[in-house]
Amino acid sequence: MVSADFTGAFAPVVTPFAADATPDFERFLAHCRWLIDEGAGLAVFGTNSEANSLAGAERMELLDRLLDAGLPAGRFLPGTGASSITETVQLTRHALGRGCARVLMLPPFFYKDITDDGLYSFYADVIERVGDARLKVYLYHIPALSGVPITHAVIERLLRDYPGTVVGIKDSSGDWDNLQAMLMRFPTLQVFPASESFISRTRPLGARGCISATVNINPRRIARLVNEWDAPQGKVLQAEVDQVRKIMQSYPMIAALKEVLAVELGDAEWRRVRAPLVGLSRTAADTLIGSLRQCGFALREAALSA
Repeated sequence: MVSADFTGAFAPVVTPFAADATPDFERFLAHCRWLIDEGAGLAVFGTNSEANSLAGAERMELLDRLLDAGLPAGRFLPGTGASSITETVQLTRHALGRGCARVLMLPPFFYKDITDDGLYSFYADVIERVGDARLKVYLYHIPALSGVPITHAVIERLLRDYPGTVVGIKDSSGDWDNLQAMLMRFPTLQVFPASESFISRTRPLGARGCISATVNINPRRIARLVNEWDAPQGKVLQAEVDQVRKIMQSYPMIAALKEVLAVELGDAEWRRVRAPLVGLSRTAADTLIGSLRQCGFALREAALSA
């Protein structure tokens, strides 16, 4: 369960699409409800949500409808980052207005070789324009896709100048040395690795949990591991989630997650991705499901037996 201090396992919630490529809200709502019931938090509009294939208006409408349906704002960490300062401010203000004070914010991701001064100015400008003391910013470090690393020097300046506003970071670099150094250098920063495979190593150093793609299909076990990593069953839980993670990350993650949901829920509509992405080939899909079956994973059993 996501705790009061925002520790837990968060899913960058996959976004289902209808035949006309518009977001399929009913499936989206059902998946979000299931994730909450299984103890996960909702990092909607993250990378695996296909957020950068969604218009700002689509993100805001989906968030409105989820909250209007009664989902608790305190379990959300919506992605509000965009290449445009104007759009980032709009999305962030909207989330705040709906009670989601915590937001996950990508750096601007079109221009490359951005200087530390330029990146700092982007985040500072967004914070100043939003102008709301309730705001809690979680930086999103994913240099392999954004092309814009969030350096420790930028983090240090933001923590110094916006204490209580810049409060956390998702580290999707996959770089253990960077992750460990960040945890040691910034003890007040709420650090979330992007893979559950780091949980047993990072929780003793103060990490808050994880924001991981595979929480979409394995929420309860990963949420348990965040809370029970140092309990007698911790090593077993870590080994179990690692096995599933290793299989999933051998495939294009978004298409693989949707394939698993389609098969496990008996709902082929889940296979749709929005262009320019494509789904798994039939051969790849069969191999993926076969590998998961071989290791004993099944969505319903993972939820019921955890």
